Amino acid sequence: MVLDDQGQRNGERSVHATPQSPEPTSAPRPSIALALGSGGARGFSHIGVIRTLLAHNIVPDIIVGTSIGAVVGGCQAAGQLDGLEEWARSLTRRGILSYLDISLTGGGLIGGGRLGTRLEEKLGDVSIEALPVRFAAVTTEIDTGHEIWLTRGRLSDALRASYALPGIFPPVALAGRWLVDGALVNPVPVSAARVLGARIVIAVNLSVDMFGRGTIMAGGDLQPSEDASSDQEESPGALRALFGIERTLKRQFVGNGRRPGIPTVMADAFNIMQDRITRARLAGDPPDVSINPRLGQIGWFDFHRAGDAIEAGVRATERELDLIEDAIAALAQRSP
Repeated sequence: MVLDDQGQRNGERSVHATPQSPEPTSAPRPSIALALGSGGARGFSHIGVIRTLLAHNIVPDIIVGTSIGAVVGGCQAAGQLDGLEEWARSLTRRGILSYLDISLTGGGLIGGGRLGTRLEEKLGDVSIEALPVRFAAVTTEIDTGHEIWLTRGRLSDALRASYALPGIFPPVALAGRWLVDGALVNPVPVSAARVLGARIVIAVNLSVDMFGRGTIMAGGDLQPSEDASSDQEESPGALRALFGIERTLKRQFVGNGRRPGIPTVMADAFNIMQDRITRARLAGDPPDVSINPRLGQIGWFDFHRAGDAIEAGVRATERELDLIEDAIAALAQRSP
């Protein structure tokens, strides 16, 4: 039962009628959510998206992110976006290698400790519950395939779980569950944003430039590439095997012009799967506004191209500003 300002039930006869018209009040702004998608290094474009929205006084009440979307969204919610952007713009190819703590015993090729330490330095023990906006990081439970939304606990732990790309980073154990990258189940988490109470969901999809990935091509007589077939390295000597294995594996990660590196092959396969899942999820639960940065020339591991990705996010958001403002105005007029 709804109560009026005097604590009386609406519709009771004791409520006083008045001939005066009520004073006009401005319509409340509808709650706004950002659903930030996954996409590796392309996710730095989320920084440009957020910067542009804030510059136009479009402030999200809810942020939900998957993988790199969770990292950028979590840093924004914790007031650490400036630090993240400064770090991202400083990355070089060689600097990226310094974060690859190769692991031969864990559940991934990269231990993830160095990146995790970097997050903890910036976020400390900040909990998700203490953030000024509602926040959720989307993850996947590895043994059940369940979609898990992390809305409580240490923010840095939630972010690590959300970007734990299978095969690259080891799964993260939280509350008795082994969690990996949320892109396995919900790459652009519009549905989670709605459940958390959003009236307007602005989604950022990083996969729109995957032209032709859904095309079936007729098979031909495909011959092996001369460059690829001849790109065989000699077996390392004893000293190299003993002392240089991490260096060798890092080179395999980076790859070369003739043969893609290990993570490139894994990420491209993962990206194809993610694109199909994204199309299906967004068809069933479309956002109110979709921001689609053009990132086709930026690979999943091109973290040294943060500046290009950020600028792509700015341009994509500017294209949608009128639509976003129209949606906010329309829902504000309909609010009771």
